[in-house]
Amino acid sequence: MFKGALFDLDGVIADTASLHFDAWRQIILKHFEVSIPDTIEEKTKGVSREDSLRVILEHLNISISDYDFMNLCEEKNKLYVKSLERLTPSNVLPGIDHFIRELKEQGIKLALASSSKNGPFILKKLGLDSFFDAIANPEDITNGKPAPDIFLAAAKSIHCGAEECIAIEDSVAGVTAINSANIFSVAVGGTELSHANKLFSSTKELMLLKVEKAWQNCKR
Repeated sequence: MFKGALFDLDGVIADTASLHFDAWRQIILKHFEVSIPDTIEEKTKGVSREDSLRVILEHLNISISDYDFMNLCEEKNKLYVKSLERLTPSNVLPGIDHFIRELKEQGIKLALASSSKNGPFILKKLGLDSFFDAIANPEDITNGKPAPDIFLAAAKSIHCGAEECIAIEDSVAGVTAINSANIFSVAVGGTELSHANKLFSSTKELMLLKVEKAWQNCKR
């Protein structure tokens, strides 16, 4: 049995990923009077707000000063945090509450490995903060996803080696980061995440027995 489970937040524990993109849509429309196409939403998942904005500006061929760049990031975050005020435990994705309880009943330690600086606040709003043993601080991470740094930091925070953990993601960058950390990757989503060690189509399918079996098969 693995000893630690590392969770991404947006799109794994709750559907806050869509709130990020909605906030960016409003900010870009307000300042540049252009719309962000749906096709680049995947590229903004699982990465820092700074990297998200870089993706958006590059796609739209927009150049701005460093000062304006940081101001846009801050304005977007304020809009996003305001939307988070509406979160309740009912916003936890289907199956996640049960899966987390299964893990804790087996004595498995949980850590949050999210690029979001709002992770602690979100977990509290969802009523899940008491289940997590540690939260990796993205402010202490030099390289964001798809680099493995956040997952290695999360494993270290619960005193587990990479080989003793699983990690759950819903983005291409996130799964790549897990794999680069030599951690068993569990993905929730479509075929674009087929580079994961184990892929589930939705959070409703996540069950400890299935994950443990896949982890054991990978270790043989």
